[in-house]
Amino acid sequence: MNILGYFQKVGRALMVPVAVLPAAAILMGIGYWIDPNGWGGDSALAAFLIKAGAAVIDNMSVLFAVGVAYGLSKDKDGAAALSGLVGFLVVTTLLSPAAVAQIQSIAPGDVPFAFNKINNQFVGILVGIISAELYNRFSSVELHSALAFFSGRRLVPIVVSVVMIIVSFILMAIWPVIFGGLQSFGETISGMGEVGAGIYAFFNRLLIPVGLHHALNSVFWFDVAGINDIPNFLSGQTGIDAGSAVIGKTGMYQAGFFPIMMFGLPGAALAIYRAAKPENREKVASIMLAAALSSFFTGVTEPLEFSFMFAAPLLYVVHALLTGVSVFFAASMQWMAGFGFSAGLVDMALSSQNPLAVKWYMLIVQGLAFFAIYYFVFTALIKGLNLKTPGREDAQENGSKATASADAGQLATQYVNALGGIDNLEVIDACITRLRLTLKDRSIINETELRALGAMGVVKLGDNNLQVIIGPQAESIASRMKAVK
Repeated sequence: MNILGYFQKVGRALMVPVAVLPAAAILMGIGYWIDPNGWGGDSALAAFLIKAGAAVIDNMSVLFAVGVAYGLSKDKDGAAALSGLVGFLVVTTLLSPAAVAQIQSIAPGDVPFAFNKINNQFVGILVGIISAELYNRFSSVELHSALAFFSGRRLVPIVVSVVMIIVSFILMAIWPVIFGGLQSFGETISGMGEVGAGIYAFFNRLLIPVGLHHALNSVFWFDVAGINDIPNFLSGQTGIDAGSAVIGKTGMYQAGFFPIMMFGLPGAALAIYRAAKPENREKVASIMLAAALSSFFTGVTEPLEFSFMFAAPLLYVVHALLTGVSVFFAASMQWMAGFGFSAGLVDMALSSQNPLAVKWYMLIVQGLAFFAIYYFVFTALIKGLNLKTPGREDAQENGSKATASADAGQLATQYVNALGGIDNLEVIDACITRLRLTLKDRSIINETELRALGAMGVVKLGDNNLQVIIGPQAESIASRMKAVK
């Protein structure tokens, strides 16, 4: 498998642990609403909810190890998740400061500071990847009859335990260097302040077509390079100690997305609708309205973005630039809000009583301005350059999008047929809004038919990897596709 295709798999696996964040955000958000002043100090119920949410946030590193191991496993078996947990415990125990001091026969005070930070998401992801590869390699191994009990999946945690001892000793030598590099990167971006936040947001959007934005997000949103923006914000804790949250700063890698997802992209949707040919507007209206509402309420933007991403790439670059500007501006004004899932209305409401939310309502004002900017800029570019956004295609290109009044099972069968049949599908998976596929022969797929079925975009990665963007129903369709015989 090529490197880009493998990164696609890792990006998909990262969504497994990230998917638990909304639960933490809801619990903590309700807790802050109940007790906006004491943050759990004046209400037992609020304290209960905030602590329950913190149980997820404070253990993201082990969730990454378990989730990535499960997500990358070939058959999504619980043994893979158990192996990730075992591997993480071995590594973090052997590389704890006390263990390093004992193994290296040095004073505890002489242990490099890097080992105080061994329990982090970067190590969790690394352990998860290694554990998954070991699971995929050894889960089918059959041992001699005398040891048959330890064959197959039972063998994997044992193998992982041994391999992680070796990994631990390798990390004992190189982790201080890796940590130093990650810390320098985080300090460089943090040192750039609002500009760094804007640069991050620009690349966040640019990487969406290939699904690698999850890897970038882990650097800025979690404790990979010392930034840890989402957990710090959700914790609601403030202080002046190194690594603690800071009012007006924590949330700067999140806040500026709200004006884009709640207002900017709906403005783009209106521009695309208004620019469509009169005979196509009714059809375009239904697509744009559904995508705009999804973006506004939940922050799920891919259905809307993929509607113009490939049809008019210039618009997508402009969208990425405007996103960078929005995040930069919100950070500069210190208007802060955060999210556990994405920057939609639901997360804005939940985070509004967070102690670290600063003038969050000004993000709505900023959003109204970005609605106008997106609408007028997109309108000018679409009409001025005659861009082929939805509803402006030439007659021969303007096929009928999914007459699929078919049920989900029939639709799944139609997707399988358009992808060359079930025998052409080696891996079928999904990630929120897109099918993630590995094909035997990508040349035999029918892209025209995929779009007729409702696909908003098709992304080709490497020689045989394919992403089909179909919206929030991707998970259910993927499940039904696996059942097609």
